[in-house]
Amino acid sequence: MLQSIHIQNYALIESLDIDFHSGFSVITGETGAGKSIILGAIGLLVGQRADIKAIKNGASKCIVEARFNISSYALESFFEEHDLEYENGECILRRELYASGKSRAFINDTPASLVQMKELGEKLIDVHSQHQNLLLNHEDFQLSVLDILAHDEVELQTYKELYADYKKVSRELADLQELAEKNRQDEDYIRFQVEQLEEAHLQADEQEELEQEAETLSHAEDIKSSLYKVDQLMASDEMTLLSATKDCMQTLQGISKVFAPAQEWINRLDSCYIELKDLSHEIMNAAEEVEFNPTRLDYVNERLNLIYSLQQKHRVSSIQELLDITENYRTQLDAITSSDDRIQELTQQKEVNYNKVVKQASVLTKLRTKAGKEIEQQMQAYLVPLGMPNVRFAIEMQTKKEPDAKGMDKVIFLFSANKNGQLQQVASIASGGEIARVMLSLKAMIAGAVKLPTIIFDEIDTGVSGSIAEKMALIMQEMGQADRQVISITHLPQIASKGKTHYKVYKEDTEVGTNSHIRQLNQEERIHEIANMLSGATLTEAALNNAKALLNNESI
Repeated sequence: MLQSIHIQNYALIESLDIDFHSGFSVITGETGAGKSIILGAIGLLVGQRADIKAIKNGASKCIVEARFNISSYALESFFEEHDLEYENGECILRRELYASGKSRAFINDTPASLVQMKELGEKLIDVHSQHQNLLLNHEDFQLSVLDILAHDEVELQTYKELYADYKKVSRELADLQELAEKNRQDEDYIRFQVEQLEEAHLQADEQEELEQEAETLSHAEDIKSSLYKVDQLMASDEMTLLSATKDCMQTLQGISKVFAPAQEWINRLDSCYIELKDLSHEIMNAAEEVEFNPTRLDYVNERLNLIYSLQQKHRVSSIQELLDITENYRTQLDAITSSDDRIQELTQQKEVNYNKVVKQASVLTKLRTKAGKEIEQQMQAYLVPLGMPNVRFAIEMQTKKEPDAKGMDKVIFLFSANKNGQLQQVASIASGGEIARVMLSLKAMIAGAVKLPTIIFDEIDTGVSGSIAEKMALIMQEMGQADRQVISITHLPQIASKGKTHYKVYKEDTEVGTNSHIRQLNQEERIHEIANMLSGATLTEAALNNAKALLNNESI
């Protein structure tokens, strides 16, 4: 539960330190004294959005820190999961907001994300402000209340997992159906492209070979003439390279015995002679093979033109890229052919998953229906003593056409405060005071079902007074038992008198500005505070006596 709060440089608060106690506590003070400021600071500790305008004028940063005793609330797993230090059942939440706009959060002095702080904060403290009464308009809130009081956490988690599987298969099926439809529309085009590319019978390296052959065929006469000329120069009957080389060797042979270098030269010339002779044969053969073939040249050019046109059409520059495109088109055609089988498989799986979801949803419906009857009885027991003798509260459950993330139940809270009055949706028929009493009753039941350490009510008493307010205080007083802490911010003396601990928020004007403060009142100060709440600015003896009477009758 909340043990203490430290606030520094937040709004009108320069520095504030206050200790809190178990049981039922009340906070009073004039309008504008700073009660909402304290709630805003607490909001920062449960992950609410920070606003740099909240920093006190002239300060560079503000700090809000709260100390909690969590030894009785089995939160060790949260700290282990988020790799945070669990310090003997004590938890410190701190939020720092800088004028630069930077915000920092800490859990037990370890930097933490706002998501972590929010998740932990929701386990430690529940702040019920007046705007939360509007939640009665929301179907999700009504269903959440029903689930909490039905204790269906395990069944609901099972349902959510089954629903997630169902939605996953549904999305995959829808995506595949959309893709298959698109592919079917493109099938004729894709098939035509594949047939055109396959009819070309493309080979990976043929373009380079064809281009070289085209060059050779186009210049066949020039090539043949040049080769014959080289052959004549190398091996004709007249003086040629071969005969000249042979003569050189014979001449050197004559002096080899008397001139040593001649033999080495003979050997080298012999190697050249052999190489020239082989080269002469190759050139001669090539000259005989090269011929002008118009038919072959036409074929090669036609083949190249086909390749070039396909490359231009598909905006590529190589045959390999055309082959890759062909394979890609084949894959698309295979996907079109095989998608029907996969669609049928997913359709069957979707139906199986849907049946599982509906079956588990019926389990939730049974638990919720049973809990709904119990809630109706408990609400009657709470609301009749709160000044509504003819009240009727009912929970209507309707079945949705299709399941959603929370089941197939639509929950509507119905209400009537008048005898023989028609039951209508509570948010549309109940007055402000009636809604406050309905919400308090729901919170009281939730508090009994959920082990929430601290509950803060911000003017839950709106629209009520007198004995009704006293009975509401008794409910909050009862909620503050069993190791729980309930704090009520109130303007009503009947509620203020029932607090085990009483705090007052007040403002002080100084030379440098206005500061808000909060302090715990002693018995004498409580009498005067409650008397002021009864009589207003003028403190009367009757008001003091009435305050004493209220305090003497308190049930702690």
